[in-house]
Amino acid sequence: MVGAGAAGLLHTRLFATADGRRDGQPEKDGPYRGKSGPTTLPAEVAALEPLSMVLGRPTDKSVMVSVLAAETREGYVEYGRAPGDYTGKTGLAKFPAAAPTEVLLGGLDRDRPYFYRLQHREPGHAEFAAGPEHSFHTQRAPGSTFVFEIQGDSHPERPQQFDPALYVQTLRAAAADRPDFYMTIGDDFSVDTLGTVNAETVAQRYSLQRPFLALVAQSSPLFLVNGNHEQAAACNLDGTPNNVAVWAQNARNRLFPQPAPDGFYTGDTTTVPFIGPLRDYYAWTWGDALFIVIDPYWHSAKPVDNVFGDGPKTRDRWEITLGDEQYKWLKKTLEVSKARYKFVFAHHVLGTGRGGIEEADLFEWGGKNKKGVDEFAQRRPGWELPIHQLMAKSGVTLFFQGHDHVFARQQLDGVVYQTLPEPADPNYALYNKDAYRSGDVLPNSGRVRVTVSPEKVRVEYVRSYLPKDATAEHPNGEIAFSYELAASRPASKSSPTTSDTPAPAGRDCALATSARAWKANGPAPPLSSFL
Repeated sequence: MVGAGAAGLLHTRLFATADGRRDGQPEKDGPYRGKSGPTTLPAEVAALEPLSMVLGRPTDKSVMVSVLAAETREGYVEYGRAPGDYTGKTGLAKFPAAAPTEVLLGGLDRDRPYFYRLQHREPGHAEFAAGPEHSFHTQRAPGSTFVFEIQGDSHPERPQQFDPALYVQTLRAAAADRPDFYMTIGDDFSVDTLGTVNAETVAQRYSLQRPFLALVAQSSPLFLVNGNHEQAAACNLDGTPNNVAVWAQNARNRLFPQPAPDGFYTGDTTTVPFIGPLRDYYAWTWGDALFIVIDPYWHSAKPVDNVFGDGPKTRDRWEITLGDEQYKWLKKTLEVSKARYKFVFAHHVLGTGRGGIEEADLFEWGGKNKKGVDEFAQRRPGWELPIHQLMAKSGVTLFFQGHDHVFARQQLDGVVYQTLPEPADPNYALYNKDAYRSGDVLPNSGRVRVTVSPEKVRVEYVRSYLPKDATAEHPNGEIAFSYELAASRPASKSSPTTSDTPAPAGRDCALATSARAWKANGPAPPLSSFL
């Protein structure tokens, strides 16, 4: 059995103290601070502190398993196509204490479910202990139906906005859906509230999220989007290995296996001193959908949003950019893809500001300055179109963003802008409502579930309520809002349409439904049928 002693030594105060004081110092085994004062890790999370597994970088024939043990172990992963029937296994690997180790499961079949478990032991012992069984799915073929899920900013360092029990509830509910993968949109590893900033305290922000996210990521590969509060940004580099940007990105890439260009994924080919491949922007195809993650933070010389250590924000937002290389890659990726659906993910329009389509006409995203003057050709020479116009022209279906701590659905030029809710806000607040002058806007908390099929995309806002807050009218797990997007390129001439309104030529068309209307349209197919 894996001991818990070393895990206790890794505890930090993940959250700010209730009176607002900042504290990032390690503390011994015991409570940390929550909204109401000292509290302890939820049992499901504490159980994964001694030993956790996180999946990442799934492809058509492989997946990476990141194993993190609190005490030194050794072991192997066994896997197969049916529950309990393991036809393959990896070689014996060492799992040093508190050092994540990546184990590749390769030689897999495309578009197939797999089941796996870890066999582990203390070095020198003869007997292995079998861990629980988990599952995953390799790349879906075109024409498949699948589910992925995504959360907005979790902000666990803010006790007034984060309840660990509610977070566990959201993640366990997502895991029960068995999505093909799970995504976060950034601001999950904030270092801004650390009293002491060094490699250890920054890494602890990531290690303390790991057992939470492992609740879903042990069966659903995890994709991360960089946020402003991570401070993983080019503006924080100083030419040495001793700065917050290096510490943050290394912790992220070490604890959570993220993609780099390899033939299956495309993305950032840049190698940064003291980091290596950034793994910040990347793309892949799954079923009938193209997925693209973009990042302005690593490509802007000036701070994109809040300044690390305080200071004035960047006044000229033309200095906030994806950079020439990322823009060229984005343009090419969108234009050459023949995917029926195209999804783009970023922490926020331009990485800063408030609102969705309200910001879409500004600077390199839309071409205009704050006075409405078009400066795009002058400020972005060599770029064909601003980012929004590029997405519209290229047939982007959905743009996902966070940052504003609210659920909002808007549409502009055929592109749906989907802002994501916080997963664990116990206040169920409606933040930044004034920033959204149109669209459908709902309060926290919960996650967004997306079902992709050849005929349509269905988007559902699944609410999370603590037991004391759930009611008969608003139960935990209610579908607070849902809508569908018809395929712009139907699977066949006989494919049914999902909208009462004809889609504009070459573009998708959204159909919003309430939770009650959804029930009237018939229940969703069981998620198990997608395996």
